[in-house]
Amino acid sequence: MTQQPEDRYQPSRREVLRPMEYVGGAAIAAIFVGLVTLMVTRDWTLTLIGAGGVFIIVLVVLALLQMAIKPDASERAELAENPGTVTPPDAGEGSAGPADPENPPPADRGH
Repeated sequence: MTQQPEDRYQPSRREVLRPMEYVGGAAIAAIFVGLVTLMVTRDWTLTLIGAGGVFIIVLVVLALLQMAIKPDASERAELAENPGTVTPPDAGEGSAGPADPENPPPADRGH
């Protein structure tokens, strides 16, 4: 049975805007560091370098922290409802995935 376009999953507004929350948080931190640097040094080059570095570092840290969070029961149920999405390995049988007959796992030599 194929899904009709009206049966497709439509994310909520909150889900759509979630990445903008991370970018906004990184931008706020960058602006803060930029203003402090500008007030202390009055050097635009140093200000832009500091603000850009803080923006990238905060954005990467927020992304890594988001990836570390395991999906809760409601998210797992939502993933199960939508067959077009990939199920996380910790929600199912195991993290190894299906066996590949062409590339078997290495034999245990008992070392």
